[in-house]
Amino acid sequence: MHFVLRHLVEVERLAQLPDSEVLGDPELTHTILEQAGRFASEVLWPLDRAGDVEGARWTDAGVHTTPGFKLAYRQYVEAGWNNVAMPAEFGGQDLPPVLCSAIYEMFAAANKAFSMCPNLVPEATRALMAAASEPMKSFYIPKLVSGEWAATMNLTEPQAGSDVGALRTRADLQPDGSYRLFGQKIFISFGDHDLTSNIVHLVLARIAGAPQGSRGISLFVVPKVLADGRHNDVQCTGIERKLGNHGSPTCSMSYGARGEGATGWLVGQENCGLQAMFVMMNGARLNVGLEAVGVADRAYQQALSYARERIQGRLATGGGSVAIIRHPDVRRMLLSMRSQIEAMRATAYHIAAARQMAERHPDAVERRSQQSFLDLAIPVFKGWATETAIEVASTSIQVFGGAGYVEDNGVSQPLRDVRVTSIYEGTTAIQAQDLVERKLVRDGGVAFRAWLARVHATARQLAGSGNAGLSDTARRLTTSSAALTQAVEQALTDYAHRPLDVLAGSVPLLRSFGVIMGGWHMARAALIAQRHLEVAQGHTQFMFAKVASARYYATNILPQAIAYADVAREGGASVMEMEEAAF
Repeated sequence: MHFVLRHLVEVERLAQLPDSEVLGDPELTHTILEQAGRFASEVLWPLDRAGDVEGARWTDAGVHTTPGFKLAYRQYVEAGWNNVAMPAEFGGQDLPPVLCSAIYEMFAAANKAFSMCPNLVPEATRALMAAASEPMKSFYIPKLVSGEWAATMNLTEPQAGSDVGALRTRADLQPDGSYRLFGQKIFISFGDHDLTSNIVHLVLARIAGAPQGSRGISLFVVPKVLADGRHNDVQCTGIERKLGNHGSPTCSMSYGARGEGATGWLVGQENCGLQAMFVMMNGARLNVGLEAVGVADRAYQQALSYARERIQGRLATGGGSVAIIRHPDVRRMLLSMRSQIEAMRATAYHIAAARQMAERHPDAVERRSQQSFLDLAIPVFKGWATETAIEVASTSIQVFGGAGYVEDNGVSQPLRDVRVTSIYEGTTAIQAQDLVERKLVRDGGVAFRAWLARVHATARQLAGSGNAGLSDTARRLTTSSAALTQAVEQALTDYAHRPLDVLAGSVPLLRSFGVIMGGWHMARAALIAQRHLEVAQGHTQFMFAKVASARYYATNILPQAIAYADVAREGGASVMEMEEAAF
């Protein structure tokens, strides 16, 4: 984490931005991350297994979280972890996004189910900061910052999953300016729980007479408990039985079940709800990617520990039984896991740094440039990181062999927990469609080419390093990025007359993009680590491992980007030409 922060996102440069001075103090940054790691290992991790085995429990009186979660949440708030990303004007710490990302990664790795509750709150606060009136901000945000109240995001309905424009929840205007909401929402993470005294629901609904589709959606704030202490007409009608994340209650919510309607207040302007909600959703998508990184790293750490301890089999070169980490294919699996986690982490922190620049840089032109990259990178990272993390967690089980398949060992939990990350906050297909339609076609590929120029600059540095390994990485990075460029340019050309074919190949396009984005950061890391080795600076074994991991990524992972790009260019037509009846 410190390597990425110092060398790849250059925290010294970020420290020059307003309200970012903490990054200029390496000792303070180190202390914050050390304390976060200690809290994760001593408070959150011991509860993770209980959350998986016992889970949350629904009753008519409400949802009860796993025993121990309430105390952990109280400790979480008392230690100040709940407000590290919250606005300072309302009492938050307002730490830089890149530092918050590192903290969140650790908490998600230690106990993903628990962390899903408090980490919804900063993004809900961002949505309120962006669109709510001053009186609404003053009433709700201090309670969210203090940790007294939690928040949720309510989009999905039984008939309206990814198609948000099909939602039916209605909001009826009242004489006092409030609204009464009637409708059903499903898949609401921590829609009800016993960790806080109140829950602030951000709910998408349709006002009478609003246009059809997404253009007619408004956003409302609907508290579980009203200001006078009465329980609002909001009820959790049940929680889902799920593959993983058992400690996180996934709720079905009824608004207006008692007949009076749930009292809510409009956030921002009528029919502009999606714009406000996307502020929350984009942050949530970055967080989901960070969850994937954290859980993948946990799966790797488990596999690595087992591989060092498990004595099994002899090497082909002879000798006695050895730890399985010495077997070639186990090494391959561990390096595959490790290198991709490093690539994902570097990409995540780079995106968080861009978010910081887009929010805090004094130059408007630079803010727009960073925002353009941010818009491009978030769907790529969310889609690629979550799909990769699923593969990493599955590989962890393979390292354990039969012992990994036995539930009592807990090795399957990371796979079960991380599986949903490629589904919620927009499936991989939704991210890929967003990438093509809104991030590539809409601007004609301008943001993509600006990013690609940076990749090419890194490749030139590698090629001119005089190091054979780095030169080979430069060649592979250049070759893979050329394949991606060809696929992107073809998508831009074909979308106007063959949009379905292009979208049929959009997920492979996204994955090619992600592999190269990760490969770019791995190449940069290798260049920096090699320079340290040449001048005998830094921890020698650590720097050598960086170079070796990057070399593995270049030779084993980057070639996948070429295959993905080929599928993106050629595979879509075969998807669409098959008759439905033939399936």
